[in-house]
Amino acid sequence: MISFLLCLALLIIGYFVYGKIVDNTFGPDDRETPAVRINDGVDYVVMPQWKLFLVQLLNIAGLGPIFGALQGALWGPVVFLWITFGTIFAGGVHDYFSGMMSERNDGASIAEVTGRYLGPVMQNIMRVFSVVLLIMVGTVFAVGPAGLIVTLCSENGLDGVMTQTLFWLIIILVYYFIATFISIDAIIGKIYPVFGICLIIMAVGVIFGIFTNPNYTIPELWNNFHSMHPSGTPIWSFMFITVACGAISGFHSTQSPLMARCMKSEKQGHFVFYGAMVCEGVIALIWAAAGCALYNITDGKMTGLAEVLKGGQSAAIYDVCKNTMGGIGIALAMIGVVICPITSGDTAFRSARLTLADWLHIDQDSWVNRLKLCIPVLGVGAFLGIGNALKLIDYTVIWRYFSWTNQTLAMIVLWAASMYLFKEKKNYWITAVPATFMSAVSCTYFVLAPECLGKMINTYADGKLVAYNTAVAYPVGIIFAIAMLAIFIYATKKHTASQKA
Repeated sequence: MISFLLCLALLIIGYFVYGKIVDNTFGPDDRETPAVRINDGVDYVVMPQWKLFLVQLLNIAGLGPIFGALQGALWGPVVFLWITFGTIFAGGVHDYFSGMMSERNDGASIAEVTGRYLGPVMQNIMRVFSVVLLIMVGTVFAVGPAGLIVTLCSENGLDGVMTQTLFWLIIILVYYFIATFISIDAIIGKIYPVFGICLIIMAVGVIFGIFTNPNYTIPELWNNFHSMHPSGTPIWSFMFITVACGAISGFHSTQSPLMARCMKSEKQGHFVFYGAMVCEGVIALIWAAAGCALYNITDGKMTGLAEVLKGGQSAAIYDVCKNTMGGIGIALAMIGVVICPITSGDTAFRSARLTLADWLHIDQDSWVNRLKLCIPVLGVGAFLGIGNALKLIDYTVIWRYFSWTNQTLAMIVLWAASMYLFKEKKNYWITAVPATFMSAVSCTYFVLAPECLGKMINTYADGKLVAYNTAVAYPVGIIFAIAMLAIFIYATKKHTASQKA
């Protein structure tokens, strides 16, 4: 378990050392924040720092650092490195700057912030991209929990309307409408910190259960420094896309402005944004360790974990909690697999409302104006969700693109942060380096993944994937990343020349 403990220590040290370097580079000061200056009692509301942290953690986490990490554990303990260094040098940086750039721009949504530093074309792309992504996330996080509740009711002997997916879906959507419409501190600010604490307790319980059970041993990284994926899926760049929220996620940038509108001081940013990401990294590291430790390894492959994951994400989470914590774990697992998606779903719809409000310049202090946006946003979500529940709409294929679009969004936000730092005459390499890296990740995956261009370049036999064409995908990804960096450098020189002129 030494490699696990080393990575855990690095994450904690990373928060205090590199996180502080990032914070000092941005340079928070004592200026009046949007929460104080604009305070409208709805979206701009001052909240205490501890509550900001826990709400931010729950907004960005949900089931992301749990299921993504379990899926990432299929590659073995090598995933520890991506979770650790990805969180410190990419995810934490991304979340911090997406939140603090919003803070400096009156709490604007990430689409508006990106547009101010990358131009109007990218602004409009991000507006459409963000709204579609957020509604899709919100809808999936309504349909998923509804199905889970039906399963729980059925297993406990209930029948009738209690076992109807449509019934629970409508209840969840009604809740989403209320949570999206009313003040952020009415529901989200009051009960989400409790669920945030549950998420942390669940992770602590899992690792405690592993440490105290002699039957479980976390494999050491240096003894397994290779891919252990049973299907032979390449580490690059599939593992970097799969883990997502546990290392870096573009979805976080849509959530950070929610808390940017509730901060009393800019100096809270290090703890709220960078700190929440590090906490999520710790949670992901624990769940990845559980995936590596609890299940059989056959011929150097994570076959046991792969078998459990075939039953779905909820079944895998349930199994880990049951094996590490017993009855208490089962109760926590139920909270995790039902509540966590719902808490990410409603903030996704809320972010969609705010993105549209910024885009269309509609003030949200009036309940009438909020209704103008809540009705169409939740209407589209209800249409997709109910259509899926009635088996009239199948958007599961579209959802498979989420992993790629998620990391592509992170890439764009990091480039926007790089341009912001350049214009502020500050060290832009702390964002430009991870932006270049994520450019390579996103492009390589897009070329290689079966749901993207992989169908055209990979080798298939009888309709089944036989081999990935990495000889083409890897160079293309590297060239794309270099091209993005070159475009950024060219843009900085062009800006400098125009300033001198």
